Amino acid sequence: MNQYPTWKYILIGLVITLTILYALPNLYDKDPAIQISPEYASNVVVDDALISRVEALLRSAKIEPKRMDKEGKHVLFRFDDVTTQIKAYSLLQNKLRGYVVAQNLASATPAWLRAINANPMYLGLDLRGGVHFLMEVDMQSAIKQDEERFVQEFRALLRENKIRYSRIYRPDSGGVQLLFKTEEIREKARFEIEKKYDELKALSRDEGDKVGVIYHYTDKALRTAKATAVEQNITTLRNRINELGVAEPVIQRQGEDRIVVQLPGIQDTTRAKEVLGATATLEFRLVGEKGPNTREYPRREGGQVWLKRSVIVTGNQINHADSTIDQQNGSPAVRVVLDGKGAKRMFDTTNKNVKKPMAVIFIEHKVEKITKPDGTVVKKKKRTEEVINVATIQEAFGKTFQITGLEGAEANNLALLLRAGALKAPVEIVEERTIGPSLGADNIKRGFNSIIIGFILVLIFMVYRYRQFGMIANVALLLNVIIVVALLSLIQATLTLPGIAGILLTIGMAIDANVLIFERIREEIHMGNTPQASIFAGYEKAFGTIFDANITTLIAGVVLFSFGSGPVKGFAVTLSLGIITSMFTAIMVSRALVNYQYGSKRLLKLPL
Repeated sequence: MNQYPTWKYILIGLVITLTILYALPNLYDKDPAIQISPEYASNVVVDDALISRVEALLRSAKIEPKRMDKEGKHVLFRFDDVTTQIKAYSLLQNKLRGYVVAQNLASATPAWLRAINANPMYLGLDLRGGVHFLMEVDMQSAIKQDEERFVQEFRALLRENKIRYSRIYRPDSGGVQLLFKTEEIREKARFEIEKKYDELKALSRDEGDKVGVIYHYTDKALRTAKATAVEQNITTLRNRINELGVAEPVIQRQGEDRIVVQLPGIQDTTRAKEVLGATATLEFRLVGEKGPNTREYPRREGGQVWLKRSVIVTGNQINHADSTIDQQNGSPAVRVVLDGKGAKRMFDTTNKNVKKPMAVIFIEHKVEKITKPDGTVVKKKKRTEEVINVATIQEAFGKTFQITGLEGAEANNLALLLRAGALKAPVEIVEERTIGPSLGADNIKRGFNSIIIGFILVLIFMVYRYRQFGMIANVALLLNVIIVVALLSLIQATLTLPGIAGILLTIGMAIDANVLIFERIREEIHMGNTPQASIFAGYEKAFGTIFDANITTLIAGVVLFSFGSGPVKGFAVTLSLGIITSMFTAIMVSRALVNYQYGSKRLLKLPL
């Protein structure tokens, strides 16, 4: 009656063994480390010469690394404490040109555990320290950028279909305005445009003696465009964070136009803000004479230059960029690789304009804070544009070319930003919070203590109330916590303070299931059933109640995860996993232990 088949004991033992293995990495602390990786793989590599150079620099400053690990394309120098790590970072960050030097917390998990992909779970900002940014996307700039793109595409489409237009431009009020000489030509243009652009709605609007039509996004397309702008910015920010070398970042959307960025363990917040908020991109235009189809731009070295309004290629069409040295004059430069569409347009343009000058425009968006006489602070968006390079096209080129006229640090930064991708729209940091590592360590200590205290109190209560059965429940409870930690580590979840609260709640829920079972067994005994029959009936009849209670809580956990964000999601993950594991340990593991201990014995009385 109360016997498990051998295979079930083996299965339970196998599950417990595996979870212990995958929970084990969390017992190992992390080492403060400096990660050195190449800015680009083509020109620079991490080799023995670099390692020797770094070791010599550290020795000259009397800094002794704990250990050095070469992992793939980067090398890690580990240190005994954060103070030594910061000292080493300050020394190396400006002395290794062509390399990304980043502060990191490197896992101290033994190699044999890493070989089976056993890694510790991530620690959130509140436990590890770091920086939290809340960034707002400038949606007006995103829509403006799309409308300016439509201007270029409409011109090309009408030229392709040999439809003559008087003017196509973007008014200050928004939209794309097209003007024609006659109504018949306007209708032909509308037919071609609306056949291809179903995301736009048209409204007739004339100007003077010209008939016209203005296009705006439809309401549905406008919502889609805004969502796309946020998603593209999230992708770009993630790429930039990868370039910074930050481990375990959290980047997620919040609301309609905001993005949360959390960088656990980062110490160089100034550099992070500089890279995350930068909106530098490029435009390539032909140089022209002063006229209606040209515009005046300032040159970096002074003076002005007139450029054609038609854009050849933008930063969005750049696939890769890296900083290099111009072979002709030895000055810093950026090597650019275009995507297929950009390469074709660049080749077609340069092929038709050999021996003519082409300019590279550096564009940057900034938000300036201005204090009024009454003390109120207003934010003003500023777009700066300057021509950084004008060169004569010597021959047709397309996919790969080089930009000169840059300074050393500027070349590195521009290459990083172009390589990571241009932001769809400027972002503004509207909230910034920095949590020191000491506070994070204190939170870990307090959270760990809360689990230990709660765990011990539950153990004492169970032994006092249920004696030997209470000890069995305590073993199952300990295994439940280990399994939760192992699952969090396997899915590489981020543990936060609310997550610790979820684990603590799981402890109570796991014991609650055992309490229901043991009380049911007592009831069966009081009804006159034999000990073996009471054990069987206790587990069988309590199962329905335990299942219903846990399923309803699991539904709540899933809803919290679906609609919550940040800390709420962390709580929902640990709660949901804890519900599943508590049912396994309270029903399967504890029953296996009870069956093993009492199933084959003739019992006159239960120690319960």
